[in-house]
Formats: sequence, structure tokens, C-alpha cells
Amino acid sequence: MLSMIHSSALLGIDSYPVTVEVDLSSGLPAFDIVGLPDSAVKESRDRVRTAIKNSNLTFPVKRITINLAPADTKKEGASFDLPIALGLLAASMVVPQNELPEYFVTGELSLDGSIRPVNGILPMVYGAWERGLRKCLVPYENMEEAALVEGMEVYPVKNLLELVAHFTRKQRISPIYMDLEALFSQNESLEFLDFYHVKGQESAKRAMEIAAAGGHNLLLIGPPGSGKTMLAKRLPTILPDLTFAESIEITKIYSVAGLLRNKNSLVRTRPFRAPHHTISASALTGGGRIPKPGEISLSHHGVLFLDELPEFQRNTLEIMRQPLEDGQVTIARVNGTLTYPSDFMLVAAMNPCPCGHLGNGNKCHCSQNEISKYHRKISGPLLDRIDIMVEMPAISYDDLEESAYGDTSETIKSRVLQAHHMQLTRYKEDGIFFNAQLTPAQMEIHCKLGKEEKELLRAAFERMDLSARGYHKILKVARTVADLDGSDEITVRHIAEVLQYRSLDRKYMMG
Repeated sequence: MLSMIHSSALLGIDSYPVTVEVDLSSGLPAFDIVGLPDSAVKESRDRVRTAIKNSNLTFPVKRITINLAPADTKKEGASFDLPIALGLLAASMVVPQNELPEYFVTGELSLDGSIRPVNGILPMVYGAWERGLRKCLVPYENMEEAALVEGMEVYPVKNLLELVAHFTRKQRISPIYMDLEALFSQNESLEFLDFYHVKGQESAKRAMEIAAAGGHNLLLIGPPGSGKTMLAKRLPTILPDLTFAESIEITKIYSVAGLLRNKNSLVRTRPFRAPHHTISASALTGGGRIPKPGEISLSHHGVLFLDELPEFQRNTLEIMRQPLEDGQVTIARVNGTLTYPSDFMLVAAMNPCPCGHLGNGNKCHCSQNEISKYHRKISGPLLDRIDIMVEMPAISYDDLEESAYGDTSETIKSRVLQAHHMQLTRYKEDGIFFNAQLTPAQMEIHCKLGKEEKELLRAAFERMDLSARGYHKILKVARTVADLDGSDEITVRHIAEVLQYRSLDRKYMMG
């Protein structure tokens, strides 16, 4: 007797179809799984056999052959437990097969017959919907995540007995639906993080506003306690809100990484990731024996904050150069190549010297050689990919006591949104959303300069020894400053403001 169940496996943050074919034949009892299964899939034999017996169901004493098609692609994980069990029950005529072709099935089995949640439900269910399936059986704890796929009937199942009762029509499982519009409108509050609470550092706040408006990478340089981390944590509060498409894309990544909570099935705010400087290269970019998204992919459409930038391993930082340019990271393995999206804003912070008190003769005793060695930990090519560099002086007592509170995050965000709206209108035919995404060809159209502006930029290019990438960065940031000013033209004033954000690499002799 033969039965077939629709399931799927993950490849990056996308899924591909896997058909679980179950055959029962006469002969010596055996249980074989073919189709390039890994250890976790092979162990399904014991989990499925024990789960069926402990559910007081009959396990077939036959020669059992399970094929996971396509057979030339490696299958990983425990998500095939439930489709294998359902296939066995169907092949042994415990449940009828007439409805099975309508369902997508995935889930891990416990030895008592209960069904455990699995990672990657959202991309798997979405892939099944794209292939024309409109019903899915998923673990009960994954139901909210699966219900994010509009148009899919989601049947949450707790154990094998419920599954059998559903297909034998003794007790049907009710499908669940979710009001996606209402769920997406429930924005998570970030009121405790507000720019209003930051006194002083007006130049850094302005740089933050420019970075948020144009999607630019940012480097903060200042002594300990000057507010670098405090400002970085507040950056998400002034970024444009996520679109629903962006939210789904981020949720897919977190689903594959196993970072979704059942009560928070949709990521509704832009991610903010702040890995420690001891992070490994594979943890930053993704990978592992069973590849998972790294921090740069978990920061997709959000912010990756690297505090104490020179303390990171240099080879770890260099790996980010390609993702910063391409907006994705590619991981090559013997069995294939995975691509994860990584379109993020890089915000980094560092001290001006190893002790952090450069220029303060009473506190700083770093030698020039120590300072140069500290700065050289950041390579020139990586520094070239940072659009804005801003120096943050130490905060004095008078700053704390006498400085007035500045604009709230809501006020700053309103200016950011106005500038972002100009970009969306300008680039509606170009397929980009921020000035930071402009290509050289697009810049020739949207970043035209007058005679005075060209002369200023020429002088800066020669004096500051800029690279072609540095030149393009200045134009992109100047376009954003003009947008914040409500100007269609880039003026000398806009370029002059941007040039001050490219001068710190010369001051600190980095590269």
C-alpha cells in the first residue's frame, strides 16, 4: 500500500517541496528511510514507531520504505516526523487517503504521540501556498505563525489521536484565521527609549537623523560615557515604520532561526541587534553544520550595532564588506549554496584611543604607536563603506545640569518620514527606498550638482584623498541632507555639512 504526503524543507529562508512517499509491502519487518536523510531524519524511525504505539494505534508489521523526494537533496531536522507518521497511518488504512493530497503537513513527534513545534513554519507554509495548497496541518504551538499566510487554512494539531480523529471525521479540527491587519497595527512601544532623554550631543543627534532618513551607515567616536550606546539604542525609534512585506520577510528569518515566540508571531518593529565583540565570523554572517541566519541577517531591515568596533576580530569585520554592498550574504557549503538577506544599517561605536581619553593629558597615557595600532584594526575598505562619522565629546557636568532637553523621537521621526516620503516618490520607478541604495547610474540622474557644488566637491576629493566609493557616499548623504531640508537641489550648504562627516578618518589616521 502506498501513500503520499506533501511536506517541505528549508533552503536559506525559503522552502522547497518534499513529498513523503510511504510504502508498505510484505516481507521481513524493516523500516528504511531513503532520500539523503541526515541523522535527525533517520531517528524519525524510533520516534514515529514509539509515538504510534503510545497513542494506542496499530503500528504496521511490514516492510516499510519511506522516500523523501527529491532524493538528490539532503534532508535535515525532525520536521518530517508528522508526515511520515501520517503516511504510515494512511498506508495501513487507519486513516482514509482521499483528503491527504489537499494538505501540507509538518511537525516533530514526541514519544507520547504529542506534536512539538518546529522552526521555519512561516517560509514552509508560505511555500506550500505558492504551490497551490490551501490547507496545512501544523503543531499547535506554531499555529499563529502559520496563520500569517493569508489564504491558508491552518489546522493546529496537538497529538496523533487528534490527527486520526480529524481524518476519520470523528472530531474535526477547526481551522484558525488571523486578522493580519489588526495584528500588524499593534506596534510595540519603545517609549522608554526616546531622544528626548539625551542631553547635549546635538551633532551626533543630527547625524542620527540623517542616517535614519537615508539608510546610511554610521560610526560614533567618543570617550566612554559620552552617550554612544545610548544614542544607538534610540535609533530604531526614529526609523520609518516597517511595511507589511518587510515585516513578513523579517519574520521568515526569525522563524528559520527559531527566535519567534508564540505570542509574538509577527515582527512589527525594525530589528536592533548588538552582538558582543567576541562573536565569531560564522555567528555574525550565518552558517554552522545546519546553516542558520547570522546577526547581519537578523538585522535585516533594521540596525546592527557594533560597540567597541576595534575590539572585534579583524577577519570578522572584513566578512561584512560584501554584505554591506550587496544587501545579502552567501554561504557556500559542499551540499549547496545558501543566500540570506542582510540589508541592514551598520551603526558602530569606538573610543578615540585604547583607554578612551585621547586629548585628555590627565587621563590618557597611550603612546602614538598604541593609538595607531588601535586605529589600524579597522581597515580602510571597511571604513570606506561607512557613510557618516561623527565625534562625540565627553559630557560635562554643566551639560547635564544646564542643557535643555532636545526634540522627542516623535518629532525627529516626523522629519525623517517627510524626507523618506520624498525618496519614495523620487524612486518609485527605480525599485529602491533609501538614498543609501542609489547606484552610480541613478546618482547621475538624482544627484545633479551645480558649478559651485562641483568645485567644492572637487577640492574635497583632492584634499581628503577620497576613493570613488567615498565620493559616492558624500553625494548620497548630501541628497539625504537636502531631502531633510525639503530641497530638490543639492546645494553647497548641504555638501559642506556632509564633508564634516568624512574628515575623522584623517584626524584619527585610520585605515
